[in-house]
Amino acid sequence: MERMTSCFMKARVQALRGTSFVAMAAVALVLIAAPDPAGAANRASRHAEHTAEATAPRESGPPIMAIVSLKGQHVTIYDADGWTMRAPVSSGQKGRETPAGVFSVIQKDADHHSNLYDDAFMPHMERITWSGIAMHGGPLPGHAASHGCVRLPYGFAERLFGKTKLGMRVIIAPHDVEPVGITHPVLFQPKADAGAHAALLATEAADAAKKADAARLAAVAAQREAAAGTAQIRKLNTLKARADAQFAAADRAIGTAKSDDAKAQAEDAKQKAADRVAELQAQLETADAQAQPKLAALQPARDAAAAAETARVDAAKAAREAARELEPVSVFISRKAQRLYVRRGFEPILDVPITIRDPDQPIGTHIFTAVAKSDTGLRWSAVTINNGADAKSALDRVTIPPDVLERIAPTAALRSSIIVSDERLSPETGKGTEFVAVLSNEPQGGLAMRKRSSPETRYARQRDTYPQYGYAPQRDRGYYWGSSSYRSPFSTW
Repeated sequence: MERMTSCFMKARVQALRGTSFVAMAAVALVLIAAPDPAGAANRASRHAEHTAEATAPRESGPPIMAIVSLKGQHVTIYDADGWTMRAPVSSGQKGRETPAGVFSVIQKDADHHSNLYDDAFMPHMERITWSGIAMHGGPLPGHAASHGCVRLPYGFAERLFGKTKLGMRVIIAPHDVEPVGITHPVLFQPKADAGAHAALLATEAADAAKKADAARLAAVAAQREAAAGTAQIRKLNTLKARADAQFAAADRAIGTAKSDDAKAQAEDAKQKAADRVAELQAQLETADAQAQPKLAALQPARDAAAAAETARVDAAKAAREAARELEPVSVFISRKAQRLYVRRGFEPILDVPITIRDPDQPIGTHIFTAVAKSDTGLRWSAVTINNGADAKSALDRVTIPPDVLERIAPTAALRSSIIVSDERLSPETGKGTEFVAVLSNEPQGGLAMRKRSSPETRYARQRDTYPQYGYAPQRDRGYYWGSSSYRSPFSTW
């Protein structure tokens, strides 16, 4: 009986345990399935932040970069202190995907019409590749729907257009990313007196220009004086020749006179002609004496003007080159190519081999930007747009040659940048562009369907710009770094 009771109780306990387990599992399922109001609200809030237009509640500075999230279908504009503008976008549809990578604004056109898609209106277009990828105003259906461009809300595109300058960085990321502050020994820090030499040369160039203007005016005055003296001599020579002719005619008349009266008249005319010849000869000698110093001074004045102009050209060139050395430097480091490239003002200045530790290991794609000045030099930010190494680890693996550092670091300026990437330079990098790098493991349909135009065509298109919006034809236009009379043709942020 005790054994039966014991068995019965054991079975009952096991049943209760089983029931408890089922109940607990059911409760767990209910808890898992139950909505989390707070979490859902946070997610909705974050989503709303990126899907609606927004402006930071502060005074914004010049935009430094635009970051487009292909997954989130939104764009965020950043200045030195953080985000300033946000808006939803519509990127390239399947088969025509907007390429992920690193770009910059290379052309602006407020009233652009497509030459690929039936003259379609693309207002406030900001081109990022010469093959046709751009940001512009357009309809937003709520999903990726373009042929490769990044469509922006019309009003947002107009406001952004008025703020950006040629050369502004455009980062197109597969996922949501944002810049974070970073410090590292590889990131350039300029010398405190980096601008002193350029300022001195700019002053010398201004002085040389004044001297050249003064010498040119002096040469013009000397030319005018010499011309006046020469004209007076020609006039007197003409008058004397006429008086000589009258004297000769009077002399002949004396010989042919047939009466005393006729002879007396001829002699009187001859005397008057002789007096006139003597008078004009004296005037001619005086004019010639006065003209000789003026004529003698003309060539030295011309030589001085030519020398001053040569000095002006040389001084202006030296000032431009020195100022160009103060412009932001752009560096691209490619793991696949094992090379370092340097550009200033859209122009290549250096291409050298570089050492990257563990060259067979992915390093990712990272964009480092000098966003502001600091007490120690420059304050940098980093943006990582794929799943490679973190930004600091990427810099740890890079060894920049000392001679390269010596050449570019001392004069590194605000908005200088370093791109470290697994990728090679894109063929889109060329005349009139910043460095372009495209993520090879992401869809590129929108880029693949476009043919890159020739350098001559790209250059011609680049000149089609609009001074009323703060930028001018390429030979005069400013790049996005600041302005100076002696900077290179690409030097205004």
